[in-house]
Amino acid sequence: MRHQNYWEKRYNDNDTGWDIGYVSLPIKKYIDQLKNKAIKILIPGAGNSYEAEYLWNNGFKNIYVLDFAKQPLLNLKKRIPDFPDTQLLNCDFFELNDSFDLILEQTFFCAIHPNLRLSYKNKMHQLLQKNGKLIGLLFNFELTKVGPPFGGSKVEYLALFQDKFNINILEPSINSIKERAGKELFFIFEKKS
Repeated sequence: MRHQNYWEKRYNDNDTGWDIGYVSLPIKKYIDQLKNKAIKILIPGAGNSYEAEYLWNNGFKNIYVLDFAKQPLLNLKKRIPDFPDTQLLNCDFFELNDSFDLILEQTFFCAIHPNLRLSYKNKMHQLLQKNGKLIGLLFNFELTKVGPPFGGSKVEYLALFQDKFNINILEPSINSIKERAGKELFFIFEKKS
């Protein structure tokens, strides 16, 4: 697993090729159909978290943004000065103890080493409340030995998640950015009891 210093250096060196500079369209479209603005949302491995900014600007205030690196959290705070410090979590995702209605996945899963994927699934299941949802984007290209990003496939994701989650949607994203077109799967996984 990459250490905190690795991610801090990437942000300090502006080596953030995954950062598109705005909320990704598939996640934006999902957010736009949410009716309950009081739901508790986690964005793990959030980076500069344009998703959190979009949520905040659209009336969602119960948002928790987690990143191993401090710099992207500071970047978000600079863009949204009134974002509560208590909702900026500078910690290891695997050590978080809380519960959420919704967790947004955007380039976090692909950043962790594949040997942590089972732990990721179990932690997501633990963090979600009953009927909670894990939604977002997963890369759909061959698993690489060197990363991040590490890839994966629909078959692998089904095998990994289906014991703890109802697979509501897992399909090619039709509105990815040009650079990721044909390489992303949009998903909605709902926690099984």
